[in-house]
Amino acid sequence: MNTATLLMQAATRHPEHIAVRCGGRAVDYATFAERASRLGQALRKLGLETGDRVAILQRNGIELLETVYGTLLAGMAVVPINMRLHPREIAYIANDSGCRAIVHTPDFNAALDSVSGDMPELAVRISTVPSHGEHDYDQLLAEGRPLPRPVDVYPEAVAWLFYTSGTTGRPKGVIWTHRTVHNLVLSYLADIHSIQASDVILHAAPLSHGSGTVALSAIARAAQNVILHTPSFDTAALFELIERHRVTNIAFLAPTQIVKMLDEYEPGRYDLSSLRCVLYGGAPMYTEHLRQALDTFGPIFVQIFGQGESPLTISYLSALEHVRWWQDGHERLGSAGIPRTGIEIRIGDADDQTLPVGETGEILCRGEIVMPGYWRNPQATAETLRGGWLHTGDVGKIDERGYLYVLDRSKDMVVSGGNNIYPREIEDVLQTHPAVAECAVIGIPDEYWGEAVHAIICLHNGETVTDDVLLSYCLASLASYKKPRSFEFRDELPKNAYGKIMKRELREEYWRGRDRRVGGGRAVEIDLEAESPAAMAADGADGV
Repeated sequence: MNTATLLMQAATRHPEHIAVRCGGRAVDYATFAERASRLGQALRKLGLETGDRVAILQRNGIELLETVYGTLLAGMAVVPINMRLHPREIAYIANDSGCRAIVHTPDFNAALDSVSGDMPELAVRISTVPSHGEHDYDQLLAEGRPLPRPVDVYPEAVAWLFYTSGTTGRPKGVIWTHRTVHNLVLSYLADIHSIQASDVILHAAPLSHGSGTVALSAIARAAQNVILHTPSFDTAALFELIERHRVTNIAFLAPTQIVKMLDEYEPGRYDLSSLRCVLYGGAPMYTEHLRQALDTFGPIFVQIFGQGESPLTISYLSALEHVRWWQDGHERLGSAGIPRTGIEIRIGDADDQTLPVGETGEILCRGEIVMPGYWRNPQATAETLRGGWLHTGDVGKIDERGYLYVLDRSKDMVVSGGNNIYPREIEDVLQTHPAVAECAVIGIPDEYWGEAVHAIICLHNGETVTDDVLLSYCLASLASYKKPRSFEFRDELPKNAYGKIMKRELREEYWRGRDRRVGGGRAVEIDLEAESPAAMAADGADGV
């Protein structure tokens, strides 16, 4: 039950169809399948075996998808790594997953060199443009032969390790088996959009995460995948690609991207009439923005809610439902929709007992698509899947018609631009600064990102430190998108009788008077190469 068989079947049926297009390059399904198969054989020739893990650290491109399928064809597991992580974070994921190989683009040569001594199990490095000793990606494909057939694997074999973070701040590998990925593909085709071979799917977010999972469904149907090749989210380039290639689907957008499209759309300049489906998620979207998007672009939007532990969605609001509740002026337009096919959802109290309709509690779900557990982390698995239900850590309610409303988070996670950020990671770094006595990191409202990371600091007596110094200190250990966007200094932090910092009280100072404790987002001019909503959305695909 090798998931990559879906590619081989598509290539057999439609060898001449364009599989992937990026910039001025395009490969048909026959070529794409053969190149992926050659990579799979090369991995085995380099000493890797069935079940080994292969890390992928690449910017969007044809090679990224070839690497995904080459790894799967060889019977190995894919470990996509967020390209915006700090080198130390990359090394942690490589070590935790036990990766034997990594396939990367040349812009990561220096980062990997800097932590090479911290990845003892990593035996093979393959670069698309080698600089000093890495295996040459194109040379391996040119000199090798394709696999005779996809390597047979059991349905429960690990196909993908999706790294997310928990409340402890340490990344956890969510296990997706080949059965999980099959269910992911089928549920997308059943609920979101029944992709056909004639469809054209545009990817404007990192393929290593949410957008890449849509590519799995598109490739299963031999559809064309078009990659937005600009270094940042460029709406003009996006609109031009839609018009030129008659794009029917946009695989995934964060709400901030949709709002940016609204701000920069010029009626009549581009022909966008081919669009049939735009998938969005990763963060809440204000209903006024959604109404404007429907009025501007038409009834093409589908919302998803979920996380990496249930890849990647738990519920959805279909295009027809958007129109229905938009026209009726109903509050369900702001809901997260209904359960995906094969998913059960209930609202639990502190004892995991089911709450009645309309009452607020933790969102729990179960179904075939829910992960079997975390990689080598039985304690976290038992806690998250206790009682056979995935405990999402999100707070919500269900109305009398079964529509889910996401109201808050029971965990302290911050969702900024669709990216999940865990305060504990930032606090652990700040706490090591010699001037810092204690600190608390929270999410505060931000007009563009929805939430912004805010650090509240208490200093040791007699110590002084500036915002810039603390910011640089964080950036030495953390990815840029996790950095605090503001600092605040106080003499003390509010605590309960047990000495625990009362973050809810801290957050309330900033969120008081708002209907929800989760932000939305608005587009502004920003350096999108450094902090693109697209990257942030798919970085947090665990909160997609």
